Amino acid sequence: MNILFLNPPFMPGFSRASRSPAVTKGGTLYFPIWLAYATGMAEQAGHQVRLVDCAAARLDLPNLFIALGTWRPGLVVIDTSTPSIVNDAQVAADIKKQFPETFTLLVGSHPSALPQESIALHAAVDGAALGEYDATVVDLAQALDQGLPLQGVPGLAYRMHDTILCNPRRPMLENLDALPFVAEVYAKHLRIEDYFFAAANYPMVQIMTGRGCPHRCFFCVYPQTFHSRRYRVRSAANVVDEFAFIRDHLPQVREIGIEDDCFTASPSHVRQICEELLARQIHMKWYCNVRGDVSADLLHLMRRAGCRLVTVGFESGDQKILDGMGKHAKLEKYQKFVRDARQAGLLVHGCMMVGNPGDTRATVATSYQFAVQANCDSMQFYPLFVYPGTEAYAWAVQNGYLKTTDFTRWLTPDGQHNCVLDTPELSAKEMVALCDYYLKKYHLRPRYLVMKLWQALCHPAEGYRSLLSAKTFFGRLFNRQDGNVCGD
Repeated sequence: MNILFLNPPFMPGFSRASRSPAVTKGGTLYFPIWLAYATGMAEQAGHQVRLVDCAAARLDLPNLFIALGTWRPGLVVIDTSTPSIVNDAQVAADIKKQFPETFTLLVGSHPSALPQESIALHAAVDGAALGEYDATVVDLAQALDQGLPLQGVPGLAYRMHDTILCNPRRPMLENLDALPFVAEVYAKHLRIEDYFFAAANYPMVQIMTGRGCPHRCFFCVYPQTFHSRRYRVRSAANVVDEFAFIRDHLPQVREIGIEDDCFTASPSHVRQICEELLARQIHMKWYCNVRGDVSADLLHLMRRAGCRLVTVGFESGDQKILDGMGKHAKLEKYQKFVRDARQAGLLVHGCMMVGNPGDTRATVATSYQFAVQANCDSMQFYPLFVYPGTEAYAWAVQNGYLKTTDFTRWLTPDGQHNCVLDTPELSAKEMVALCDYYLKKYHLRPRYLVMKLWQALCHPAEGYRSLLSAKTFFGRLFNRQDGNVCGD
């Protein structure tokens, strides 16, 4: 079967695969990583596949149809997200007009959380996948090819006449080594230079070494709606084989992003990967997402194995706020982690959230003071974003804090993040104002500017990266529309 995997057109620069999808202040555009994995698995199963990223290629639908030419898909897999779901359902309708016989399938965290509601958005939407959809797409394509009943496809919600049916969820994929190298899919179907992450050296690629996260942060969308809170990993040898593939076949790549929700959830797994990289003398820069409790010896090992930067969600500098959001983290460990990371020679990109349960102007000020003491390479301040399927969304709904259930309002008119919460302590407007205030204050401190100048003198590549990011970041920050908040 011909299968089109589509990151559909929406707003220019919209990063649909980001954990908080939006047009980001730093100019970040994530690879369509889950679409790419599913593309590779479908290709392994013998299907004729195309992966098209309209956001990266700046393609609208008419030009997409021209690019497809006489190639007609029998199945179109459409990536979607909470803020773009209405647009993406309409894209499915437009595709259906062009290819009336095709099956349109919505995938991503939003239809995983709200499958029936997503399908119901438009009569042209035929189905939605629940959670990880690599194998679901393969099974669906086989059922469509052979005229088999769709109730035999685990992980699928679908329309049957005037009824929307939901099959049981598919068991999670256990043997992640069976997946194709996502970097190989990128190399075949995408242009690497179209993607950007503000904290990474350009150009970069993003891969996964595992799926899921065992931690119970109440806001985090992927573990709660997509991958589960159980961490499953690829073997170290398999991961390092992909590093070698990137080195040998994508020589333009200057950094690899490990996009696991928490790469250090299994320290032994990290250690095995690092030791394998060192043993095979693969010298490539990489970054990863970590929890702020990584041991000093592991941080040093990561640095020796090529790690350049770690991204850590501190979320708050107030212990009571951390306890109230299910973070199960201690400030003293955060403080030690920052010292240890600096001693290991690692850069730290930190994240702070505003609007957590119990947050006030005073607790946010405490968070800022923690950020100043940490003095990370870069720091985000952003309001709490709540997405369907998460405990944070349920908390906001149950307490009457949501200002709207119109998902298009999750973005401002220019596509940047929008705050949709009013808590008793902080209104949406106050959250945005605090984020903007502390973002500017943090990044315009004399100590910070001197640090970045010294960094640029010692490491010109880091200086160039910072300059590119700052140009986009401050341009959008100082010219934001009301309601706009910081992003990746």
